[in-house]
Amino acid sequence: MNVTEVYKGIANIYNEGNFSGNGSMGSLKTSSPLNIAINIITIAILSITMISLGCKMEISKIKAHFLKPKGVFIAILAQFGIMPLTAFGLAKSLQMDPIKTVTVLICGCCPGGSLSNIFSLAMKGDMNLSIVMTTCSSITALGLMPLLLFIFCQGFTGLENSVPYVGIITALAYALLPCVIGIAINHYKPNYTPFILKAGLSILIISSIIVFTLSAFLVKDVIWLILIPDVLAVAALMPLIGFMLGYIMSIICKLSPQCSRTIAMETGCQNIQLCVAILKVAFPPQVIGPMFLFPLLYITFQCAEALLLTLFFRCYQTFKTPVED
Repeated sequence: MNVTEVYKGIANIYNEGNFSGNGSMGSLKTSSPLNIAINIITIAILSITMISLGCKMEISKIKAHFLKPKGVFIAILAQFGIMPLTAFGLAKSLQMDPIKTVTVLICGCCPGGSLSNIFSLAMKGDMNLSIVMTTCSSITALGLMPLLLFIFCQGFTGLENSVPYVGIITALAYALLPCVIGIAINHYKPNYTPFILKAGLSILIISSIIVFTLSAFLVKDVIWLILIPDVLAVAALMPLIGFMLGYIMSIICKLSPQCSRTIAMETGCQNIQLCVAILKVAFPPQVIGPMFLFPLLYITFQCAEALLLTLFFRCYQTFKTPVED
């Protein structure tokens, strides 16, 4: 079965099950200037994010963690063990339709995101481990993400050959290039790093708002399809389960509380920019429909839950007798 046939098959299933009248997939025009603009800005956001991530890395710190790889190994195992299994379990238990399942699995198999670095800092975690883990998970995702998607798609009828692996690998490879550029800049021209990080953050915020607004306008007739119980449940439960199981796994492996908090944040926080880029680049709009907005729904719950956990942790520290962490 070729990719075109797979796309048509999924689109037909999705249309028959969820669309009628004016809410058809046909309202999403593949070649519309608006859709092309969203694709370009999405790729730009991913590039800025990965360059900024690379600028936070120091080669000496990477070497230090590779010499004592226990923390990184456990963190990678948590990232690519807990989250894909969580996505698979939720999609299976809620009996989601094919396109929702593929979207949830792609989100669950994505590497850690740069937001985890911010929340690790807020949780007084190990920042070196956080940044190294985010970078390492982005690199290992090039091989692990397609492999995990292939494995978990076997558990759903009709999805065995439906994932466009070439498009996903291309997006992953593209994402690594800006990261390498960022690492090189930080190593050879470290005086440029603060400017790049500040400018990158400003551009990222503005670009994200533009993409969200344009995307909402593009799918305004069918956006209600993403605000349904099963999609909302997955978006809310996935990050929460990731935070909790990441911390529990770290404690079982006898890591320090500081490292455990870091791995918890890294596990629950997915690279949403990469997920959006994959969904936009690898799938035609008439196939993915409004589900390409799922990562934005996910990040909303992810940030809300991470902020609540940070608040609880800070309150706990305030009222608890100080001890060696």
